[in-house]
Amino acid sequence: MVSTVTSTTDTTAAAAAMKKSVGMDKDDFMKLFVAELQYQDPLEPLDSSAMLDQLSQLSLVEQSYNSNTALNNLLTAQNNSISLTAVSFIGKDVKANGNSASFDGTVSTNLQFNLPLAASSTQVSIVNSSGQTVRTAALGSSGAGENSFSWDGHDNSGALLPAGAYTFSVSATAADGSSLAATTYTTGRIDGVDLSGSTPVLAVGAVSVALGDVISMGV
Repeated sequence: MVSTVTSTTDTTAAAAAMKKSVGMDKDDFMKLFVAELQYQDPLEPLDSSAMLDQLSQLSLVEQSYNSNTALNNLLTAQNNSISLTAVSFIGKDVKANGNSASFDGTVSTNLQFNLPLAASSTQVSIVNSSGQTVRTAALGSSGAGENSFSWDGHDNSGALLPAGAYTFSVSATAADGSSLAATTYTTGRIDGVDLSGSTPVLAVGAVSVALGDVISMGV
C-alpha cells in the first residue's frame, strides 16, 4: 500500500513539473486530441498518424519527467541515509585529512602528522583563528610514518590560550638537509553533526570536519 501511494505521488509530481515546463500534460493533450477529432472537417479529416506521433512524443517527455522524479527521490533517500549514518558517528573518535585542532581550554590536544621519511629535525607551529602563530615546538628527530605532538594549550610565553579552533603545520628536515612534506590530520571526538548543508559536517569541538575528509573512525 505504501509503494502505491508513493508511486502515485511521484507520478503527480512529475505531471505537475511537466505541465509547468511544457505547458500541458498527458490529460491536457488527450482533451485537445478529442476536441480536434470532434470538430474536424469531415471532408478534410485530420492526419491521425501525425497526431499519434505527437502523442507518442508527449508520452516520451512524460516518461522522462517520471524518471527524473524517481531519481530525485532516490537521491533524497540516499542523502537521508548518509545523514543518519553521520549522526551515528557522535561519540566516536575521528581521524580526517586537515590541519585543524580544537582546544577545549583544559585538556591537551593531540596533533597528528605523517612523515614520508625519518627527519633529523621537526617543528610544529600552531596558529590561532586570527592567523597569529601562538606556539612553536621543536620536536627534534622524528621517525618515518605516524607521529604526534600533545599540545597543552599554552603559547610560547607559557600563558594558557582560550578554548577554540586552531590550525597547525609541520616543517621537517631530512638527514641530508632536504625538506620533508608532512601530511597533517584533524583528530578528536565527534560531539555533533551539522545537517543544514548538502552534505553532513561533523563537529569535533570547535572544529568542523567534512564527512568526505574522514579517513578512519574509532570507538
